[in-house]
Amino acid sequence: MKISEFLDPEHWLNPANGPLYVQLRKRIEAGIASGFLAPDMPLPPEREIAAISDLSRVTVRKAIAELVDRGLVLQRQGSGSFVASARPRVEQSLSRLTSFSEDMARRGYRSEMDWLERGLFLPTVEEVDTLGLAQGDQVARLARLRRADGRPMAIERASLPTAILPNPLVVTRSLYEVLGEAGLRPVRAVQKISAINLCAADAELLGVQPMAAGLRIERVSYLPDDRVVEFTKSIYRGDAYDFVAEMRIPEA
Repeated sequence: MKISEFLDPEHWLNPANGPLYVQLRKRIEAGIASGFLAPDMPLPPEREIAAISDLSRVTVRKAIAELVDRGLVLQRQGSGSFVASARPRVEQSLSRLTSFSEDMARRGYRSEMDWLERGLFLPTVEEVDTLGLAQGDQVARLARLRRADGRPMAIERASLPTAILPNPLVVTRSLYEVLGEAGLRPVRAVQKISAINLCAADAELLGVQPMAAGLRIERVSYLPDDRVVEFTKSIYRGDAYDFVAEMRIPEA
C-alpha cells in the first residue's frame, strides 16, 4: 500500500467521529503502531497530506503538532517531519524503590510531567483503609502523566496522608526528592502488577490505541517505622516497559 492510499479519507475519515485533526492523528498513530509507517520514515509535506486527505493545512498542522508532542513524530528544520526512531524498552528492576525521575535520569532520558490532579481531597474508603486515615482526615493526591524525552510513558496517581504531605503544591519535581528533604522518603514497598488493556481515556493520554496492552501497578510504600507513606496506582505503556525481578533459591 502506498502512503497516499493509506491517507485516503475514504478509508478512515468520518465527520461523525469527532474533530478531523484527531482522526488524522489517530490514522497516523495506527500506521506507526502497525509498522506501516516505519521509524525514521519521512512523512509527506503538510500540503501533500492536506491534498490527499482533503483536509485544510491548519487541520493537518494541528494533527502533526500533537504527534510531535507525543514523541511519535520528529520535525527537522529544513527537512520535514519523520516518524520517530524506535526507542528501546525501559527495563525496570522490581528490587529497587526509585522514582520515575531517578529511573529516567539513570538511563539518560529527560523526565517531564503533565499535572492531571493535585490537591487535598476527601479520601475514598480504599484510601482510608490503605493509608490508615482517621475520620475527618483529608488525603493529598498527585496525578501525573509522566514522559521520557517527550514520550508519554506512564500515568501515576499517588495518595498520601496529609501528615506526610500537608501541601501537595510543593511537589513540582520528583515526589521522592521532596519526601527525602523532609526525612520521609520510603524505604520499602509492596507492589502488585497486573496486565490490562488500556481504556480509551488512558490510551489517549499515553498516545496509544484504545485496548492496547498496558500494565497496572499498585504500590504501598512504608517508612522505617512501618508507617504508610504513599498509595500509588500507576498505568504503564505495555510497549515501553519490562519489569525484572532477581530470584534466588532459598538456602537450606
